[in-house]
Amino acid sequence: MPYKHTQIGYLMIVVLIAIVLYFGGILMIAEPEPALIPVLSIVVLILASFLTLTVWIDGSELKIKFGYGLFSKRFALSEIASAKAVKNRWYNGWGIRFWWKPRMMIFNVSGFDAVEIKMKNGKIYRIGTDEPEKFVNAIKQMVRG
Repeated sequence: MPYKHTQIGYLMIVVLIAIVLYFGGILMIAEPEPALIPVLSIVVLILASFLTLTVWIDGSELKIKFGYGLFSKRFALSEIASAKAVKNRWYNGWGIRFWWKPRMMIFNVSGFDAVEIKMKNGKIYRIGTDEPEKFVNAIKQMVRG
């Protein structure tokens, strides 16, 4: 059974709109530096890439993609040792994070619910989701099957 789900980061949408309005207002009032518009464009494009997180299980891989695909990652299902629903703490943040204790990578766009996957090589990843139980069950079915 293939699985696909996209989570929307509503807070990131609000932040992006606020930044665009703020800097747009500044650009309308002040005379901009020539280098300012390309820099602001890059900032907006990077922020826009974290508006959604799409997770899907396809064939022999679990794949994740932020926004339009600038940041993505693949996990071989055959390398997944376990999967469980967890809660991230507020200080784990959103986006792509490397956490030291426990040593893991976090991929998240909204909320605190996540699925923690442990790989056979010992690496730990947490993938944010607003439907953790469905996601865990899909992983378990595909890893078994």
